Amino acid sequence: MEMTEKAIKAIKESEIIVGYNTYISIIRDMIQDKEIVGNGMRQEVDRCQKAVDLAVEGHDVAVISSGDPGVYGMAGLVMELIQKVPVEKRPKCEIIPGLTAANTAAAALGSPLMHDYAVISLSDLMTPWELIKKRAKLAAEGDFVIAIYNPKSRGRATYLDQIRDIVLQYRKPDTPVGIVRKAGRPGMNWTVSTLEKLPEEEVDMQSTVIIGNSNTYIADGHIITPRGYKL
Repeated sequence: MEMTEKAIKAIKESEIIVGYNTYISIIRDMIQDKEIVGNGMRQEVDRCQKAVDLAVEGHDVAVISSGDPGVYGMAGLVMELIQKVPVEKRPKCEIIPGLTAANTAAAALGSPLMHDYAVISLSDLMTPWELIKKRAKLAAEGDFVIAIYNPKSRGRATYLDQIRDIVLQYRKPDTPVGIVRKAGRPGMNWTVSTLEKLPEEEVDMQSTVIIGNSNTYIADGHIITPRGYKL
């Protein structure tokens, strides 16, 4: 498991750990003697409100996220809720950066993010699907490398294929694609493929998908996006 020293220190120094049950299970060995407040998916507001309430009471609280808390994580929600607390009672909040899924996945695949890239989540719980497709189209048109979070679930089984079809309007079928499952977690594994073959690959909610730009290529099983140096 890849965590920064600062994140590890914050967890160890906190009295109470708040987070999604799945993420708590990953760090269970680190927090055996601490109070734990956990719940499931789609209960983010409840657990972050509980974390803020505990902090207002004077407790040292750590809200955990996977990857980086500021990238589709809990940082924004916690800060929004803190703003609702009267100034005289408002607790201090420090956001501790982590390793994003895109960066961790990129390192496993080689160097696909060496040039400009866009990160797009295919979860439409917070963002309308039509807007997600528009963003994917503009990223593809702009020749950005595209990192895709939350690419597929039971309720969104076709979304990744739709995005692929959009990107294929601007990229060749042999454009490199990397799929990394469980980025930075035990059991991490990855596959190097292409846009053409993407529908054949195993992709789920624990996957991060990286689609290369027009100059990206595959060499020795790695994905390389040239930065533009003269060699």
